[in-house]
Amino acid sequence: MIQVENLSFGFPTKELYKNVSFTIETGQHCAFIGSNGTGKTTLVDMILNPEKHLYDGKIKLDEDCRIGYVNQFSGDEKDKEKTVFGFLSEKFVENLEKQAVLCDKMATEEDLTTVFEEYQQVLDLFQALDGDNYESNIKKQLPMIGMEGREGALIRDLSGGEYKLLQVMKEMLFQPNLLIMDEPDVFLDFENMNGLVDLINSYKGTMLVITHNRYLLNHCFNKILHLENADIQEFEGNYTAYNYMLLNKKIELQEQAKKEQEEIERAEKMVDRMRTNATIHSIASLGRAVHAKQTYLDRLRARAIKAPFVEMRIPNITLPQVEVEPENTILKVEDYKVEFEEVILEDVNFELKAGEKVAIVGANGTGKTTLFYDIFKNHHSNVHIAEDAKIGFLSQFYRNFWNEENTVYEEFVQLGFENKKQVQDFLKDYYFTEEMLNQRISQLSGGEQNLLQLAKIAAGDADLLLLDEPTSHLDTYAQVALENAILDYPGTVLMVSHDFYTIVNCADYVLFVDDTTVRRVRIRTFRKNIYQDHFDKEYLLLEQQKKELETRINTCIKDNDVAKAKKLCEQLEDIIFQMEQR
Repeated sequence: MIQVENLSFGFPTKELYKNVSFTIETGQHCAFIGSNGTGKTTLVDMILNPEKHLYDGKIKLDEDCRIGYVNQFSGDEKDKEKTVFGFLSEKFVENLEKQAVLCDKMATEEDLTTVFEEYQQVLDLFQALDGDNYESNIKKQLPMIGMEGREGALIRDLSGGEYKLLQVMKEMLFQPNLLIMDEPDVFLDFENMNGLVDLINSYKGTMLVITHNRYLLNHCFNKILHLENADIQEFEGNYTAYNYMLLNKKIELQEQAKKEQEEIERAEKMVDRMRTNATIHSIASLGRAVHAKQTYLDRLRARAIKAPFVEMRIPNITLPQVEVEPENTILKVEDYKVEFEEVILEDVNFELKAGEKVAIVGANGTGKTTLFYDIFKNHHSNVHIAEDAKIGFLSQFYRNFWNEENTVYEEFVQLGFENKKQVQDFLKDYYFTEEMLNQRISQLSGGEQNLLQLAKIAAGDADLLLLDEPTSHLDTYAQVALENAILDYPGTVLMVSHDFYTIVNCADYVLFVDDTTVRRVRIRTFRKNIYQDHFDKEYLLLEQQKKELETRINTCIKDNDVAKAKKLCEQLEDIIFQMEQR
């Protein structure tokens, strides 16, 4: 289906790919992963629009390959006034309109050959897509995403998650040979996430999906492409198996590196002894022997193992280390109400103490974002923030957060940084290179923009952080780094999130938005309810055990305890086997 051979491409400030090759076979569901800013979206654009890019190597697609595409952004404003059915049927209606135009042409044209050939192509496509039954097919598929009987609803009245699922379904209905999706999971609630899993797993065609979502990765794909350090790792299998392979590779490389280091140390000692003897005795043959041994030592050092897929880019996120008084009330919401054409929220009452980590959770469209932004703006009479509180804010709507035409350097000069070296030294923990300081913010990937927001927060002294979907667009390594930073942060955190892992790993409790109000839920209860309503309880318990074992194995590798790492890998293999049986 797709064949990439010896592809090299980059920008003046960054090399993205260096002689990379991979294939995606017909029918494979392939996850495309990698650290933020490595060029995943750029590579997708090269597949979609190869004529736009000057690159070395080859990108080959099957002849007459029809490609569907779902981008990572919210969609077209023009869609908002369409009905669900009108939106989903748009491509079929366009095909019927083309047929009608070509029929009219055939009634007037003298040379019918060209017109008839075009008409036959349009008609063949319509029939291949079961176009005669498109209306009933749309109605049959809507229940899969929980929208049975809602074909007459307007797009503007849907939640962002429902609209995203419709975008995916629209592309699938037109049955492309290759469906490419760029982070289709961003901002989906738990129910809609399961809808996306069902859509992906029911699709029979070939699929390439950029995603960082840990739940999606574990449930939907049979091939992994991992882009890192301008190279691509190609793995036939699921994400869990891929991670297990990486851990074993780390252990193997650790053993190899240890042997190499021992050999290097022996050679260094021998060179030192030979050099001392050659100096004392001034014998020419000893000098030649020293040179030969030094050359051997240099070769040993040069071939020392390099592991681009073992040492990942893990940002060092450090939130402000502020002093707090644990008993102080930082935020209080009393009798809060949101009403548009109907009541969205009412009788909302809660307060946050200094140092608490709290997640606002609820289905798409339940009003949690409205509540969150009323807290941030602090203009609502029923919202009270402590007068001395210093707020740090992360927005999922990047354009509201900064001037996108600013360079990275200009953005940090406005924070009080004095020169490029200061900015560079500060941002190196977030993997922003010196060359990237001159990039406009609009040129950064979604994940890089999110990391930059976190870096700005880290540069301040906020003791109350308001985080709106903080893990959106972040790669899995950055997600874990952020979770650790939140746990280490002494201040107060209020976040809106749909990321199950971030919530259960970081939050002290949940403010659950349901039935037009907000109620406080313990993490243990939240976990239990989410298991029952959305996920496989036993699978997620096994997954938690897997994560703990992986953490212990990585710690052993870091401590050079290879023997213990191997024993833990045996336990991990058993956990993975149990997960695969479910």
